[in-house]
Amino acid sequence: MSIASYIRTIPDYPHPGILFRDITTLFLNPHGLRQAIDALAAHYAGAPVDKIAAIEARGFLVGAPLAYLLNVGFIPLRKKGKLPADTIEEEYQLEYGKSLIEMHKDAITPGERILLVDDLLATGGTAEAAMRLIARCGGLVHGAAFLVDLPELGGAAALRKAGHDVFTVCEFEGK
Repeated sequence: MSIASYIRTIPDYPHPGILFRDITTLFLNPHGLRQAIDALAAHYAGAPVDKIAAIEARGFLVGAPLAYLLNVGFIPLRKKGKLPADTIEEEYQLEYGKSLIEMHKDAITPGERILLVDDLLATGGTAEAAMRLIARCGGLVHGAAFLVDLPELGGAAALRKAGHDVFTVCEFEGK
């Protein structure tokens, strides 16, 4: 089965007109989970990556096993107030307001190559904020990897236009 076939679509969630792509059904299936993480690991096998930075919370479900398979460190990027040590933050735009993402100041040694990972790429705003955090700590963004791309929302195109390598495992049409 294709990876996309394991992902459930929920209409009108969290707002009317939205087609929510629910990866929990992918993670319920051991074959689907293995297939998705293995696809990412195969793509980045041998890549010059020192650490994976993953965006809270579903990105952790993808980033942690990928970091394990690639034998690299893992950096959690969290919502404001969730990390215990000194942090830096970046603001990003949501369709219904603004939010903040944080990272520990000491998570990256300058010059380290970081792969950004999340579950889904929509407009790219959260990923862009995460990339700014990485750069502010002296990290070099190697690329960005996502399980799902929603190409109609333009996130992958925006990240590529900014010069970033983007890899997605599957894509869905529609918002």
